[in-house]
Formats: sequence, structure tokens, C-alpha cells
Amino acid sequence: MTAQGRPGEILSLRVRQVIRETDDAVSLELDLAAERSTSIDYRPGQFLTLRIPSELTGSVSRCYSLSSAPHEGGPLKVTVKRTPDGYGSNWLCDNAVAGTVVDALPPAGVFTPASLDDDLLLFAAGSGITPVLSILKSVLAAGAGHCTLIYANRDERSVIFAAALADLSARHPDRLRVVHWLETLQGLPTSAQLAALARPWADREAFVCGPGPFMDAVCAALTGLGADRKRVHVEKFVSLNGNPFEIDTSEVTDSADSAAVEVDLDGETRVLPWPRGQVLLDVLLANGLAAPYSCREGACSACTCRVVSGRVRMRHNEVLDDADLTEGYVLACQAVPVTDTVRVTYS
Repeated sequence: MTAQGRPGEILSLRVRQVIRETDDAVSLELDLAAERSTSIDYRPGQFLTLRIPSELTGSVSRCYSLSSAPHEGGPLKVTVKRTPDGYGSNWLCDNAVAGTVVDALPPAGVFTPASLDDDLLLFAAGSGITPVLSILKSVLAAGAGHCTLIYANRDERSVIFAAALADLSARHPDRLRVVHWLETLQGLPTSAQLAALARPWADREAFVCGPGPFMDAVCAALTGLGADRKRVHVEKFVSLNGNPFEIDTSEVTDSADSAAVEVDLDGETRVLPWPRGQVLLDVLLANGLAAPYSCREGACSACTCRVVSGRVRMRHNEVLDDADLTEGYVLACQAVPVTDTVRVTYS
């Protein structure tokens, strides 16, 4: 039996094993620390938000993609690549050992395929392989789709999951094609070069994760090939300034200056007053709705919902692009009402 974990619920996870992937990347296998009759359900491509100890602030929060896949049935696994100025990645790489306990929010994120039976075109650079590997393994084991992976790295030593990818390629030669790009041999990939590599599979659903310039080059390449923007999914992460583990919705109170919001969530429809100075996520949480979220800063996509009618504005947005906004998608953690009535859906 599995359970997703309630949005906002804090999970206590114990490190089962630390796996050295490359000189600057480790994978952490994580089990629930407390006795619990259920495991944590998640979808391929999702991430965990971890609370990491800090002598200065008590703790900081960082998001790390799951490199494990749901069908494997084993522990959760996140893969962390050390970055020179990254407090969270350095702390985990230097301090996490078997038995270390960390707090986490439930798995979140929408960087996940709608069907494992679809053929996919996957792009990754560096540690961007983490959610892509989860998707790839899930398609090959639990679906019928074919996958092409274009994977860029600095050099051969920095290729995370090289052995795992070689093994998957050997076991699924008719369904998986892996194309490696090494900067030391080929230079940084340009959009034209990426387009040339991707052209045979440009009609597939695409998933892209890696450093910003790489993802920009991939998106430019796919646009040039005529790819449908709705079928290109980009995973973006930034460092969090706040701490989503510390939430106070006590200030959310009914106000004479309120809009009305109709919310479709988990098969239930509720109509609530929405004070104009409060973001939608806080209103939902204060009224007992299990709305999904993670960063609470407009820097991830975990709280995304869609405005069906009415208008809202967002205080901050780092992940939704113009096409998303045109289709009505908004971040609940940043949305405040503009019109007197708003209807949103999470379906």
C-alpha cells in the first residue's frame, strides 16, 4: 500500500546508503525514519524538498530530484551534485552518512509524463539527468514507449549514471537510444547542433533538464524544428530564499475586501472567501484544503493550478512561461485575485 503524503506534511527520512556516483555527485537512498504502514507514492520526474541544518539560520530548504523510479519499489533516492557555492549540496555531500535523518516535504512537481506508453525525447546536462533517469526507467519498465536521451557533460568522468545507462541500453536496445555529448571533445552544444541531433525525434514529447543555457539552447532547437510548445517540458530549480517548512496561515482571515474563489481539488469543489491581500495557497491551506506546494516562492511548479474563469496576478514567477500563462496556469503560492470571482482547478 502506498500514500502520496499530505501536501505540507513533513516527512522524516533516514539515509539508508550513500552512493558515490562521480567525484562530485552522490545519491542518497532514503527510507521513512518512523514506523509507518505505508510507503511514499510519487511519479517519475518529481522532486523532494529537503530541510538541511544550518548553523546560521537553523535550517535551509533545497529541492532535489528523485533518481529512483516508482516501479522499483525500493527506497527513495535523490542525487546531489556538489556546486562550488551551494550550501545544501556541499552539506549533503560532506555530512550525509547512513543513519542521517533529514526532514522532507512530500514528492512534488509536474515534470512527469502523462503516459509511460508515449515515445519520448529526453535532454539532460550534468545533474539534470536525475529526473530524466527516473522517467526513462519508468517508461522502459512500466510502459511501452521508446526513449531517446541526449546527455551532455563536461567529460567522461563527470557522466552521472554512466553504468546504469549502459546497462539499460544493453537490455532495451530496441527502445532506448543514448547520445552522449562531451564538452572536452565537442565544445558546448549549440542550438543548431542540438537540432541536428534531435531532428529524427522532434515530433515526440520532450523533457529537458540541466543548466539554464543548455535548456535555452534545447528549447531554441526544438522551436526551430517546429515542436509543439505544449509538448516541451522544462524543469527549472533555483535556490530558495524562504523556508517552506515554516508556515503560518494564522493571518489569513475573512475580510470585507475579499473575492470569492471556487476551487476544484481532489474531486471536491469548494467556494471560499479570498482576501485580496493573501495568496491563494495560504487561503486554501487555512481552510483545510490539501493543496500541493513546495518552495512557496514561485521558483518551482509544485503548486501550479489553472484559472478557468476570472483573473489573478502573480507577485513572482520564475517557472511559467508565456505559453503557460496564456493557457491559464498560475502559481497558487503567488496568485492574488484581480476580479471579484475566480474559479481554479487542479485537475
